Amino acid sequence: MAKAKYSKGKDGYFRAKVWDGTYNPDGSKHRINLTSKKSSADLEKKVNEFNLKVQNAEFTPQADDTFYDYALMWLDTFKTTKELATYKMYETIINKYFSDFRIIKVQSITRHHIQNLLNDNADKPRTCQKIALTFKQIIKSAIKDSILTQGSYLILCDGLLLPKYKAKERRPLTKAEVSAIKAAHFTDTEKCLVYILYSCGLRREEVLALTVSDIDLEGSNLSVNKALAFDGNKSYIKGTKSHRGNRSVPLTPDLKEFLQGYLKGCRYYLFEREDGTPYKLHQYKDTWKSIRAKIESLDPTSEGLTAHIFRHNYCTRLCYQVPTLSTKMIAKLLGDSEKMVLDIYSHILEEKEDAQTAVSNEFSL
Repeated sequence: MAKAKYSKGKDGYFRAKVWDGTYNPDGSKHRINLTSKKSSADLEKKVNEFNLKVQNAEFTPQADDTFYDYALMWLDTFKTTKELATYKMYETIINKYFSDFRIIKVQSITRHHIQNLLNDNADKPRTCQKIALTFKQIIKSAIKDSILTQGSYLILCDGLLLPKYKAKERRPLTKAEVSAIKAAHFTDTEKCLVYILYSCGLRREEVLALTVSDIDLEGSNLSVNKALAFDGNKSYIKGTKSHRGNRSVPLTPDLKEFLQGYLKGCRYYLFEREDGTPYKLHQYKDTWKSIRAKIESLDPTSEGLTAHIFRHNYCTRLCYQVPTLSTKMIAKLLGDSEKMVLDIYSHILEEKEDAQTAVSNEFSL
């Protein structure tokens, strides 16, 4: 007869210490007690089942963290290296919307909690998207930290109901706005900003970060290799939006001619303060407000003009140059992906297609 693996204690219980998959502060394995009143074989069965759960990450030790406290820890651990604007987005969502979960433990959070939060903010569809995005990332982190089981993501995050969100419709410049831009009496600084936005399709933050050394008049191009970001009214230089953002963009003859004179008055940045530092937010806003006012005085129908409308106009007009320009080259000039160009501007590309003529020319006998 096989010897029993576990011995009965004086209290009549069979006991075993097993590792729960976590570690003590000193690095040693944290173990918990398992017991059986029945027999050594019954305890051995419990130990094997428990070990299997630990191995499959199905066991989660009790945690005292509230969802809100854990979310703050997650933010400061995994999002501090993100861009400031991204970090502040997560910070706002956690402090403004997850503060209701201050007394709810991570392991006690339910689909009802998050769905009720989404329902309460259904009038803000874009905010609901951010709430759901943040919640899902926190749940994934809690699973990796063995606070929640592997199946928790499906239980908590699958099938959440979000209000429909419709992004603002993109539009290019109107013909009247283009005419107004040509006729407006801009200052040299305003001209520089408008002309580069119009002729090069740069993002606002890319234009504001341009330096004299980024402009190659001899080669008729400008280099995009950084961006200007704002933290409140303060500004700071950062990298471009992605690795694709680093690029060279050709200068039009008109822009090149203008920059030849404009650069003589610049010390370092194309848009700089008196001390040679880049624009702060209020300076950009004042400049853009003046630009809009001058355009609207010549075109009263102009409304909501933004720097991004110039970028959208640039890409739209380039798409009408296909096949002279490939979608791959358009994406390269924009510092974006070819997929973005195809997804957003496919209707323009389809307009240019003439299937009837192409088929007739290719297959006529």
